[in-house]
Amino acid sequence: MSASDSRTLESLLDYLKRARGFDFSGYKRSSLERRIRKRMHEVEVERYDEYQDYLQVAPDEFTALFDTILINVTGFFRDRPAWDYLAAEIIPWLLDEAPGPEPIRIWSAACASGEEAYTLAIVFAEALGEEEFRNRVKIYATDVDEDALARARHATFPKDALKSVPDEYATRYFEQTAIGYSFRDDLRRSVIFGRNNLVHDAPISRIDLLVSRNALMYFTPETQGRILRHFNFALKPTGFLFLGKSEMLISHTDLFTAQNLKWRVFRKVPRLGLTERLAFIGDTAAAERDTGRYGDLRSGAFDLSPVAQVVVDRSGFVTEVNETARSLFGLVLADVGRPLQDLELSYRPSDLRSALERAYAQRRAVPVGRVAWSAPRGEAKTLEILVAPIPGPGSEPLGATICFDDVTEAARLDEDHARSQRQLETAYEELQSTVEELETTNEELHSTNEELETTNEELQSSNEELETMNEELQSTNDVLETMNDEQANRSLALDRANLFLEGILGSMGVGVVVLDREECVQVWNANSTDLWGLRPEEVEGRHILSLDIGFPVESLKEPLRTMLNGDQEQSEYQVEAVTRRGRTVSCRVRIMPLRTQADELHGVILLMAADGQTMMLPAQDVS
Repeated sequence: MSASDSRTLESLLDYLKRARGFDFSGYKRSSLERRIRKRMHEVEVERYDEYQDYLQVAPDEFTALFDTILINVTGFFRDRPAWDYLAAEIIPWLLDEAPGPEPIRIWSAACASGEEAYTLAIVFAEALGEEEFRNRVKIYATDVDEDALARARHATFPKDALKSVPDEYATRYFEQTAIGYSFRDDLRRSVIFGRNNLVHDAPISRIDLLVSRNALMYFTPETQGRILRHFNFALKPTGFLFLGKSEMLISHTDLFTAQNLKWRVFRKVPRLGLTERLAFIGDTAAAERDTGRYGDLRSGAFDLSPVAQVVVDRSGFVTEVNETARSLFGLVLADVGRPLQDLELSYRPSDLRSALERAYAQRRAVPVGRVAWSAPRGEAKTLEILVAPIPGPGSEPLGATICFDDVTEAARLDEDHARSQRQLETAYEELQSTVEELETTNEELHSTNEELETTNEELQSSNEELETMNEELQSTNDVLETMNDEQANRSLALDRANLFLEGILGSMGVGVVVLDREECVQVWNANSTDLWGLRPEEVEGRHILSLDIGFPVESLKEPLRTMLNGDQEQSEYQVEAVTRRGRTVSCRVRIMPLRTQADELHGVILLMAADGQTMMLPAQDVS
């Protein structure tokens, strides 16, 4: 990530802290960037500063962002073998340490939507019995996500969420409702939900069992250490810590020790306020005679001791220096009897005068600690210095002995061990970080897989709808094809009927005109065209009285009205007309009703025959 992206990301995190009170400074940057980038991609934003502007104008995006960052992946009896171990080994141990009626306090940290807290309620109700559970157990379930806490308080879950719950537990501890399965109200009262930020808020105290599964892996190692110190404070001396399968606490052995590393159960390590100190016990019998063969024996043993020693009296004068000390610090026998303060030894390799004063004042051995020293021959050594008072017959010490123990090899081994320990801890931390990253990725993949499953279900539903629509369209298409076949058959029949009708009308030898009830022309045969000079397409649909032809159409007005009113069946008369060739003829006209099979009057038929044309219908009397 570039420096510019880093600055804009920090600005965005600061804005989230100021606007909504969420401080993500302790979260792992790689995971945090990946989750924020996912939301930015979904809202089609490229840069962090643009996404901050988007949050300012779209407040609802905060909820989607926090749901993405705080991956609330949880479930009932998650990692079932670990819960079986807890129920079989740890809970009976806790009950033995807290005999009734002493209350049992449990903390479910980072509880998400509450499945873990209700799982704890089930296993403790099974161990204690429901009545004793209601009287003794309090489960404090906390999280930073208010929306997740709201769902947890509702205590209602879909059927799929209970797939890991044994059938007998599901029947005994859940009640079916209209919207899902609800945890029993009488046991629900023992579970208390509240908001708690593991990094910044004070921990809950006097806890017997603290459960925090796969929450630490989202934080940096420094933040993990701070949270674990809170957990250490929260637990009773006999309390247990139950973590997720990706959390091992290899580098925090000063806070917790493994009870069962496989199932991630740890015990609290009490934190002492004082460190152990060295002690020195003087032997008053050593103040016996220092003359004779016993004195020589002691002097010889003192001189040959492999530990460099210098003895001073109460006045600060050097009284004894063994061979090892003389060789180590370049002293000579002439230095015996001189004041210690006159020797370089008094302040190098360490300040011995203040150590002597403390030893005399406290009446006990005073460890000066390890110091580095360059011997006269140039080799580097590490010395551990101890100043011990020599008790006298009274209350005042006779003097003190100063021991310089050469621990160069031990210091080197300690340094090598410390370096190896640091490397091992670093390797374990890197391994744990990698495992946590893998677990985070697995959680994200699990969340993405659930989203893909939901999308697949929607696509499958849409596909089923499309298949149904396709079947309906196929059925409709079959109906339309049948109708098309019928229509084609009818068209053929109609074409045949039209040809037949045209043949009939053409063979009649007279002009035939068919009118509808509005007196508009519907049929105009070829003989009518020969008589009056108008083609069918010129007259069809026009009113008969509007035609400009050689026939006196006004003479048809009254006969047509009488016929259409049903007052007369047929009529016939003769008029003078002019054909299309301009020849004046006597035209015989017959008007007949056009009726349907139901005897309904549909229009009229006009037959017109000029001189010399025979009308192919029986003659009618015209009165």
